Amino acid sequence: MTAIKSVKGRRVWDSRGNPTVEVDVRLENGVLGRAIAPAGASRGTREAIDLRDGGNALRGKDVTTALKSVDDVIAPALAGMDAADQAAADAAILSLDPSPLKETLGGNATVATSLAILHAAAADAGRPLWRHVADLYGCTPSVPLPEIQIFGGGAHAGRRVDIQDFMIMVPGAGSFDEVMEVTNEVYFAAGDIMAGKGRLAGVADEGGWWPIFDSNEEALETLLAAIEKAGEKPGERVVISLDIAASEFGKDGRYRLALEDREMDSSALIDMLGGWLKAYPIAAIEDPVGEDDPDGMREFTRLFGDRVQIIGDDYLVTNAALVREAQAQAACNAVLIKVNQAGTVSESVETFRAARAAGWGAVVSARSGETEDVSISHLATGLGGGQLKVGSFTRSERMVKWNECLRIQDELGSDTFVGGAPLDGTWWGKQQRA
Repeated sequence: MTAIKSVKGRRVWDSRGNPTVEVDVRLENGVLGRAIAPAGASRGTREAIDLRDGGNALRGKDVTTALKSVDDVIAPALAGMDAADQAAADAAILSLDPSPLKETLGGNATVATSLAILHAAAADAGRPLWRHVADLYGCTPSVPLPEIQIFGGGAHAGRRVDIQDFMIMVPGAGSFDEVMEVTNEVYFAAGDIMAGKGRLAGVADEGGWWPIFDSNEEALETLLAAIEKAGEKPGERVVISLDIAASEFGKDGRYRLALEDREMDSSALIDMLGGWLKAYPIAAIEDPVGEDDPDGMREFTRLFGDRVQIIGDDYLVTNAALVREAQAQAACNAVLIKVNQAGTVSESVETFRAARAAGWGAVVSARSGETEDVSISHLATGLGGGQLKVGSFTRSERMVKWNECLRIQDELGSDTFVGGAPLDGTWWGKQQRA
């Protein structure tokens, strides 16, 4: 039995310079597991609470209350438990906080502890984390297809444009390394284009170029030009992915595009996005309408669900019950998996399984406030998740996760990479079967 001896929280700092929670789980035999909680800027109202102290110190973002949850509440409850039994350990954590959004302990406290337990059990077994995850949950591991931001927007870039992420995927690549090469060319081509127009102004929260555009569609046009400048034909090896994050600029079925000074209803927003789907090689679109607009999500899925991946993020908040409800209502066809939205590994895996049971896609994702923690690279691989969304192609908190996937591919082999298909739906089908 890999008994837990101690659980210790500490304050560390994330990529935005904000405090966050790191947890060490030490086993009786001395083995250590460690993990760090990320933090999101664009947050669904139904996701686990990122517990902060409030007040004036550190702009109210300190985490001493969450650390007390780890040291004074969670640690005594986990002492002596078997770290190899992730489900039991997570259940023990959840029993300490009956609130649905982890308001008492803080989702930052619970997720860091849950992930640290997973790391400790893997280390004790002498296995890489991805292998431990695959064995624990009975999955076939595969190297995921990256979804990589080129332009940041929305809450990640001072709302300079309304759309949150303009991204690319390279489903036509034959390996993870090939994806990195293509992305390098596209990313810097986009920077060159912006520099040539006198519009290069640094990077956004997740490392994508800061979007100095006059309209949201101008960002799409520039992304298309960058793909072509990189020597690619859009829609062949390289496709576009968007995170609309519509909850950030909409409420009660009304949406305001501040950049273009126009307001529209759900139907008009769907029409606009449908026009983009016709004009550009867009293969995936996330949160096309707000989390409070189920009618809009059902309509968008009815119209476009047979041709594009429709991913629920704020709409589903890594919640298995919400995924099953959306499946029953024919809303979305894929889910974003953010472990800190759920609060524990077990809840996240339950959501993943609910998605896959219905034939949905699943995209394991980072947050805008990230660290050097590489847990999600291993989760995406071990679960055979198929896709991984980390942010852009710069900044160490992003690249550390991409680079970890390269190391994992060296162990697993490039034949396990989810790619090698054109934009005809086969790449998505392959990742669903992985």
